[in-house]
Amino acid sequence: MTWQTSIEPGQRHEQAMATTAIEVRGLTKTYGGLRALDGLDLTLPTGQIVGLLGENGCGKTTLLKVLAGVLADHSGDVTIAGHRLGPESKAHVSFLPDASFLPDQAKVSECIRMYKDFFADFHVAKADDLIGFFGLSQSMRLKEMSKGMREKVQIALAMSRQATVYLLDEPISGVDPAARQVILDGMVRNLSEDSLVFISTHLVHDLESILDGVVLMRQGKILLAGQVDDLRAQHNKSIDQLFREVYQWSAR
Repeated sequence: MTWQTSIEPGQRHEQAMATTAIEVRGLTKTYGGLRALDGLDLTLPTGQIVGLLGENGCGKTTLLKVLAGVLADHSGDVTIAGHRLGPESKAHVSFLPDASFLPDQAKVSECIRMYKDFFADFHVAKADDLIGFFGLSQSMRLKEMSKGMREKVQIALAMSRQATVYLLDEPISGVDPAARQVILDGMVRNLSEDSLVFISTHLVHDLESILDGVVLMRQGKILLAGQVDDLRAQHNKSIDQLFREVYQWSAR
């Protein structure tokens, strides 16, 4: 197999000029003696929904946290929308971590106001639309909600910013299968063509229908990155099947 570490603009950008959303060179992050990221190189353009795939512990969450600017003490070069990591790069990123970050006592309406006060690029009308699309009431308190309902609230908030890069860490991992498609539909609802959505997941089959590209990781490195249509045609199999094959091959 031939590995590559960049994703070129695909069909969604036939009419618009794609720019580089994420540029990573030689990114290394260690925890004690463990290299969570090992000299990682990656280039991702705007106008894409890209899946970040890999086993638990392969470095997906660490990579997203570095890109979001919430994890320091690493080496290598990282730029987001042309800005080195710092306040300017953070302003271009909307990050959804894998753990709940909203207060249990808060109502949905209060969460929307908090985001409006904190983020200058937050669109209340878009949040209202997504909350309604998900079938939620703004008067509900988070403590009254199921895990899946809370996940919908967090996704609605994260996707209602006018960001260049959306980083979503396992957004559907705790959601029952029946609700996953609704959440995926909400993620791409009114999505700007000038943005990049970078989603980490191990539920490849569920996300494959909305992905333009994929990045496969193992042990802190990129195994493969490419457009899903190109990879399907090249290997004559689904991304889910390719995912399984790649990890069997790389484990030898």
